[in-house]
Amino acid sequence: MRPPPPPLWLLLLLHLGAAASPADPSEDPLPAPQNPEIWLYNAQQVLSWDPVSLSNETRPVVYQVQFRYSTSSEWFDIDGSESIVKVNCWGILATECNFTPTGLSPGFPKYFNISLRVRAELAGRRSAWAPAPWFQHYRNVTVGPPENIAVTPGEDSLFISVSPPFNITGSSKVTFLYYVHYREKSGNQQVKGPFSSNLIVLTDLKPLRVYCLQVQAELVWESQAISRPGRLSNESCHETKADASTRLQQEALIAIATFLTLVGLAGSCLYLILRYRGLIKHWFHTPPSIPAQIEEYLKDPAQPILEALDDSSPKEDAWDSVSIVSFPEKE
Repeated sequence: MRPPPPPLWLLLLLHLGAAASPADPSEDPLPAPQNPEIWLYNAQQVLSWDPVSLSNETRPVVYQVQFRYSTSSEWFDIDGSESIVKVNCWGILATECNFTPTGLSPGFPKYFNISLRVRAELAGRRSAWAPAPWFQHYRNVTVGPPENIAVTPGEDSLFISVSPPFNITGSSKVTFLYYVHYREKSGNQQVKGPFSSNLIVLTDLKPLRVYCLQVQAELVWESQAISRPGRLSNESCHETKADASTRLQQEALIAIATFLTLVGLAGSCLYLILRYRGLIKHWFHTPPSIPAQIEEYLKDPAQPILEALDDSSPKEDAWDSVSIVSFPEKE
């Protein structure tokens, strides 16, 4: 004999109790990281994302990153075990993963299409994977300005040496071209290029003029029709040297200016002498001197002045007496 079914009110009570009991939040999946993006600047390769925040959790959230090539459907954990990317981005607390080439890690190949994705994990709970946009380094990179720019002025030219923004590895399919944006200090902007060499010469410039310039690098991948213009360098200004004719003109002008200066000085001196000759004569005229006897008298007024003058007067010349004796002539 079957037992009687439970009363309807009991079934309703059990149903309401089951609906009222809260679910265990520890079983809910974590929210996925938001805004994953790849930063490509020169040789830098950095994946970053927004952190996952949980209001009722004090334990830290960790993140896991995977990658795959466009030619494969298999995802690889970035845990440091890969021979290509020797970076550990598995179970990390940081909200970025840096794949920039170093001495230990070559980074992702710059010719390959790479896909990345990241997820959050906390105590066995995981979020869904958040994919980042795929990238190819040479196709998506932001090219910075050239480095180590050195400018040497010439007579009517400027010699410029530069280094590439970053080193091109592997095949030589990708190259850098250089452009020089320059202007006379008070003139209009001009552009010369492209230059394939790291040594650039700006010619047909005016001597002894100040030119301000900026250098720009452009990454070119001809087989893929890819061109990535780079950022301009800081502006620097340089003065060109004088050429032979300009130096000759300068020397002639200096000689003429020196001659005119000397003539002007001589004329000025002559004018001053003629205008103030009385004063000059007075300055250079020797004043009359006091006779020594009067000077001695002035020093000692008790001394008779007349005797002093007599003593100092020249003595009369002494004359010898001569007798003339005559004898009569004989007959």
